Amino acid sequence: MQHDTHAGHTDHTDHTTHTDHTGHAQHGHAHMHGEGKVGWGMAAKATLHCLTGCAIGEVLGMIIGTALGWGNAPTMALAITLAFFFGYSLTLWAVVRAGLSLKAAIGVALAADTISITVMEIVDNGVLLLVPGAMDAHLADWLFWSALAFAFFVAFLVTTPVNRWMISRGKGHAVVHQYHH
Repeated sequence: MQHDTHAGHTDHTDHTTHTDHTGHAQHGHAHMHGEGKVGWGMAAKATLHCLTGCAIGEVLGMIIGTALGWGNAPTMALAITLAFFFGYSLTLWAVVRAGLSLKAAIGVALAADTISITVMEIVDNGVLLLVPGAMDAHLADWLFWSALAFAFFVAFLVTTPVNRWMISRGKGHAVVHQYHH
């Protein structure tokens, strides 16, 4: 990091070169004091990516848990586990397709998705727990699907600013963005 103090001015830009998971040189830029603004569109797209994996995993987990006659706690645990699995899988598929090795892709997926999926899961499962009757609703009940849709909507609203903040600092989906070409 260079600190240029000529005439009282401090330059906080990071002009270092980093190496990414593929060995390619990447030139870093620190985002301080509001620099490097990230648009809401990019953050929303990252959140929708996360939401897609979470939704696939959660719905599948709830279907399996319900079909097997499990109670709420094991069904929710399976749904959360599958949400992480499918969330990571979508990123793995995309970056392996872009040319990364599986080992490098796993590192990218973990860096890109862990915080986003964690926030998404905490919020949407918290909302489901707060909606009266949602946890006891069956797959054929409108309450189940409407509560789930509402929970995903709230999770999207909460997770989007988190993703925007992370992307603006070169974290989260910013790690994956360089491979989406």
